[in-house]
Amino acid sequence: MQPVDLTTLNAICAELRSQWLPARLEQVYQRDAFTVCLALRTLDQRGWLTISWHPQAARLCIEPPPPRSPDTFTFSQQLRHQIGNLALVGIDAIAPWERVLDLQFGQRPGDPPIWHLYAEIQGKYSNLILTDRDNQIVTAAHQVNLQQSSVRPILTGQPYEPPPRLTTPIPSLQEPKEQWQERISLIDAPLKKNLMKTYRGLSSALVLAMLRQAQLDPEQTTSSLTSDAWERLYDTWQIWLTQLEKETFHPGFTPSGYTVLGWEVSEPAESVQTVVRHYYQEQLNRQEFSQLRHQLLQKVSNVLQKLKIKADGFTSRLAQSDQADTYRMQADLLMAHLHTWQVGQQVINLPDFETGEPIEIALAPTKTAVQNAQTLYKQHQKLRRARGAIEPLLAEVVEETQYLQQVEAALQELSEYQDPEDLQALKEIREELVQQNYLEDPAYRSREQRDRSESQPYRYASPNGLEVWVGRNNRQNDQLTFRTANDYDIWLHTQEIPGSHVLLRLPPGQTPDHEDLQFAANLAAFHSRARDSEQVPVVYTKPKNVYKPKGAKPGMTIYKQETVIWAQPGHFRQKPPIHLESLSKT
Repeated sequence: MQPVDLTTLNAICAELRSQWLPARLEQVYQRDAFTVCLALRTLDQRGWLTISWHPQAARLCIEPPPPRSPDTFTFSQQLRHQIGNLALVGIDAIAPWERVLDLQFGQRPGDPPIWHLYAEIQGKYSNLILTDRDNQIVTAAHQVNLQQSSVRPILTGQPYEPPPRLTTPIPSLQEPKEQWQERISLIDAPLKKNLMKTYRGLSSALVLAMLRQAQLDPEQTTSSLTSDAWERLYDTWQIWLTQLEKETFHPGFTPSGYTVLGWEVSEPAESVQTVVRHYYQEQLNRQEFSQLRHQLLQKVSNVLQKLKIKADGFTSRLAQSDQADTYRMQADLLMAHLHTWQVGQQVINLPDFETGEPIEIALAPTKTAVQNAQTLYKQHQKLRRARGAIEPLLAEVVEETQYLQQVEAALQELSEYQDPEDLQALKEIREELVQQNYLEDPAYRSREQRDRSESQPYRYASPNGLEVWVGRNNRQNDQLTFRTANDYDIWLHTQEIPGSHVLLRLPPGQTPDHEDLQFAANLAAFHSRARDSEQVPVVYTKPKNVYKPKGAKPGMTIYKQETVIWAQPGHFRQKPPIHLESLSKT
């Protein structure tokens, strides 16, 4: 993930100073453990300034309003109490070429600051610290005690000390080319390494972009550079410093991330805030998606393994109960031939009632023939009772296994992050597993359920322009089948295979062509556990023929009057179907 470096931070501050000063602080809301949102109002506009001290995505930018869920963090309550309704009168770096900003708050615009909110945007050492006018720390997002750091503890009541300053030279427009070149080439090493070690304020992303702009190899040693190469690099260096000094930035997205210098831009952006907001939201979504998907898949896989062991045990005990009739038959034979029994016998051979073939029956030598027969009758009754008890338990295990296989299929469908809808669909699966008591997270449940935006199903266009809707998870499957579907639609699902519910949407009175029906069936097979098969049986019927059994888990249905059609998911493995959302964007 590309960090906010000094260049980006200067670009952010330049925009904030020009558009959001002075501003009234109307509200403070803490979104999560690493992010605080400040509601600012100027004479012309109102917005939310997001300040994050996330170890990988520390940033400062204007973002949309946060969700309306309760804020239970102590840090935001302290900020609200101390600086609420004050005026933001200044945003300045505490020193040149430092990534620490001083957000200054006064009683009203033009007044001297009485509170300072220091935003330290420094990677894993990022922090947000509130001090009074005497620079005494009042509260901090992340307090650091003496055991954690003896160099720079951050504790309430202590004076605020800036992070230790770097000793490397500061880049300057006035520095002669000869001195600049001499500093960089003092030790013969790769160009990228020497640039970052020689001057402060440089990030890896900036140096790489600068070297590509100058058409140089980052691993090229300084001793191998020609005079023309040094000239190109110095010109690029001067362009960078000029943009910093004049605050003329050109934000945009690049193939590898973003830039505020206009270099290698693949998609221009209207503002630095837009670039920072979209990039880091996208990266954090991807990170959360990957972690959550791994967590859910691991949990579902573990439960399925336990259910398999339980089902194997029940099946084994049922196999044993199949011998119940054998015990009864042996007991009947013994009772019918009591006269052939002798004291102390351990084995007796008696003719079968039907075939006359001899049957060997084991006996307890210390018991009489009647007592041995009673023991066999008891064993028969015991196994019969066991079958009656085990069969419903095995049915429950099979039903639960089918449900979790459906969940697992939905998780496997969400193989990679493409848009925020994918993350929302994953969160809905997590919520479903919490509700079904597979996950325990009461804090998540109470916080997320109050403000939840539901994800939407996949939407595709058939060859003749009909819409085909595909559920992303069990919640969407139930929504499509029992709420969205009307009498004219066609419902499709893979036969006896976990997968998504699919709706072929039809206008009133229209019947689907075979081409459209085959397209929808291929989609049903593609969005199932049989995606890698050559041919997959898919059933289709009217939505009115689909039912949810009483007490059934989400996504589980039964159907009738179905027709089977063979689908070929491989068609979409070679050429993925086009989303209607993608068509609308183009």
